[in-house]
Amino acid sequence: MGEEKEKMKTWKKVVIALIIILLILTAAAYGYGVHYFTDHFLPGSQVNSFNCSYKTADETEELLAKEVQAYVLTVETRNNGKESITAKEAGLVYKPDNGAAKLIRKQDRYKWFLAFNQQKKYKLNTDTEYDDDKKLTKTVKSLKCMQKDNMEKPIDACIKDNGETYEIQPEKEGTTLDTKKVQKVIRAAVSAGDTTVNLEKKDCYKKPSVYKDDKTLKKDCDQLNKLTSCVITYDFSDRSEQLDRNTIKDWLTKDEKGNYTIDKNQVAAYVNNLGYKYDTFGCTRTFTTYDGRQKTIKGGDYGWAIDQTTETDWLYNAILAGTTEVRQPAYAYSGLCRDTNDIGNTYVEIDLTNQRMVFYKDGQLLVDTPVVTGCINKGHGTPSGCFALDAMRSPAVLKGTGYAAPVTYWMPFSGGVGIHDATWRSQFGGQIYITNGSHGCVNAPKDQAAIIYNNISVGVPIVVYE
Repeated sequence: MGEEKEKMKTWKKVVIALIIILLILTAAAYGYGVHYFTDHFLPGSQVNSFNCSYKTADETEELLAKEVQAYVLTVETRNNGKESITAKEAGLVYKPDNGAAKLIRKQDRYKWFLAFNQQKKYKLNTDTEYDDDKKLTKTVKSLKCMQKDNMEKPIDACIKDNGETYEIQPEKEGTTLDTKKVQKVIRAAVSAGDTTVNLEKKDCYKKPSVYKDDKTLKKDCDQLNKLTSCVITYDFSDRSEQLDRNTIKDWLTKDEKGNYTIDKNQVAAYVNNLGYKYDTFGCTRTFTTYDGRQKTIKGGDYGWAIDQTTETDWLYNAILAGTTEVRQPAYAYSGLCRDTNDIGNTYVEIDLTNQRMVFYKDGQLLVDTPVVTGCINKGHGTPSGCFALDAMRSPAVLKGTGYAAPVTYWMPFSGGVGIHDATWRSQFGGQIYITNGSHGCVNAPKDQAAIIYNNISVGVPIVVYE
């Protein structure tokens, strides 16, 4: 019994001793842990994604320095281009700021034994500095996107003539950079530790000054298309002349308000050219006589002449309105036929040399007669040229200095000179006109004058030649 009690006392002493030893060891371990984590990160600590468990501030700073050394800035350029700048190329080095030590001091080291199953993430700003402040500037200058040969200038939206109409050609953005702004943007990105910078999003590219949706550009394009939509076809019987955008586009100009309009002087020049090309009034003609000869006819008042002022005004306003029309121009003088041969198939032909007069109506010969024309010796020669019949009277009295002659058919064509019957004559033709001719008129047998009078009308051409 006594031995058993003695054994129990001994066992209790041993247990107590062991507990005391365990407590001492635990206290020592705890104390060591508190001391250890005074300058070490607790288990499960991450700084800037680095596992810094059990690491000192210096060891952590070394990791952060490596992070800076591994830094790469990706420079994104237009059209999906990419370039890069490393920390070394930027001259970037880590600048310790005792940040890791501050984090260690803030951690609860007295609860270190609870940290083994936790994850604690820290974000520490890694201060940097440049070992050579000019190095980054040089590196940025050396980027491919910064080279002039690789920069395409921006092109403004503009109006283009495609041959059929005017259209707006869209702008081209180009790849020209604002180099000063690029330097500023990239330096800011490096300083902030950004891993990418998009030069387009940072508005570093020079822009066109005019875009396709520009209101003024649209207005100008609409005006140009309206002004050049005009199509005028001038009808000259067996010929025609078309005015369209191919010509009008060269007449475009801008007024004081910046609106497109038409240069009226150009319109006037065009109408003048029409006159030069198609007018026949008073012009020299080549005429085929009754016996097949080719005669050059000069002078007279028969023919066509465009009214320059009236037609210029009409055409100018028609272009402004975008008119499409087939028309004959306004004429100051007009004939009976508008063909190239404007004498046509109805005319009187007087051959002074052979004292012969013929009359065709619609191409049919109705009269072929000898006549007596103006007296040559007395200076009363009948004027030559191509004339228009001025009037018709029946009967009439022809008056002049010292005479008054009644006639049945009077058809003047050049002032007081005309065709009439001369019943006082018994002969016609030959050489009578040289010494005993008229005062300038064309004397014809009464029956032949009657045929002409009854089949002619005012305006019919009278062709007179020697």
